[in-house]
Amino acid sequence: MATTSEVLSALQFETASPFFKPMELSFPLPKTPHTIVHVHLTPMKTSTMVFLSTTTPGDSGSTMKPMGSFVYAMPDRTNPKSTISTVLCNSPGSIDYATRTAKVLALRTKLPVYVGCNIDPVATGTTVEEEMEGFAKIIDAIMKRWEEGR
Repeated sequence: MATTSEVLSALQFETASPFFKPMELSFPLPKTPHTIVHVHLTPMKTSTMVFLSTTTPGDSGSTMKPMGSFVYAMPDRTNPKSTISTVLCNSPGSIDYATRTAKVLALRTKLPVYVGCNIDPVATGTTVEEEMEGFAKIIDAIMKRWEEGR
């Protein structure tokens, strides 16, 4: 009978550590320069984690923003132009933004993606055009940094 140490040494463990250092990005939204987007990107071998939040000049450090929504999305093996997603934590104002972000990133990276997001476009008072342009800039910035690390 094998001892515990022999069994552990025979097993091959693969850690899920980041394949490069987590990155933090900050930039103003295109049509609303007073709103700053903060992105925390952690690419790993088998998945990617992204956390999104915004700040405005009126935000004070003493007020805590809610965590927002947390969504998991992965590419669909049977249809390469589709993704599958599930909500892990739901916050009504940010769920749509988090889901869209997770699905687009899963489609582009071809890896599972976890997205945490407290961005609520309705609360910031942006128009649909401003929201879509900001969304496109966020996705482009994340993908640019993600590809640099590959």
